[in-house]
Amino acid sequence: MMGITVQDLYTLEETIARDIFEGVAYPWEVLPKISGFILELGASLSPEEYEKRGENVWIAKTAQVTPTASITGPAIIGKDAQVRHCAFIRGNAIVGEGAVVGNSTELKNVILFNKVQVPHYNYVGDSILGYKSHMGAGSITSNVKSDKKLVVVKTSEGNIETGMKKFGAMLGDEVEVGCGSILNPGSVIGRHTNIYPLSSVRGCIPENSIYKNQGEIVTKVALDM
Repeated sequence: MMGITVQDLYTLEETIARDIFEGVAYPWEVLPKISGFILELGASLSPEEYEKRGENVWIAKTAQVTPTASITGPAIIGKDAQVRHCAFIRGNAIVGEGAVVGNSTELKNVILFNKVQVPHYNYVGDSILGYKSHMGAGSITSNVKSDKKLVVVKTSEGNIETGMKKFGAMLGDEVEVGCGSILNPGSVIGRHTNIYPLSSVRGCIPENSIYKNQGEIVTKVALDM
């Protein structure tokens, strides 16, 4: 299945969680493993670089975490990351180096690669965000279907049963999500793709695309010609 594998979406050198993807074809397969992985990885982190705060929360000494932020473990906050005013990290979260978790942003069971930005009123749950991906103000990952059925990844080559009730979105490297957009359960966005503001996204969006609406997705290469 082209375009939606770990190799297609992510630069694994840009996350402290690289080893969790070993032997995995599709990135959502690691979602149930994040909690245990953090506990194991956290225990191995250098005390010279990371400070353990509370129960199973490891924060890099170079990270900036405001006093009003709430962080519940297991969690790892990477080097030079920013966790801003009233951010709410509910557990099972890896925040990459140089990443930004902004005002009133909520995270749960996620991996944010290095330099990810979720800076303004975002909800990111049961999702993986690739290197330098960015979610505009108010954009969210919806991680449970309204009918509460198991999430299916819908591709042009057929559907993939995930067996998961909770699954938000997989964003490839350098994806740009416009303000106020909703990424519906099981969305997979290819590398370097832009999502227009106020979009409701479903299914798999190819890399190097501009998503205007469900019926209008254009390639950036075509625009440049």
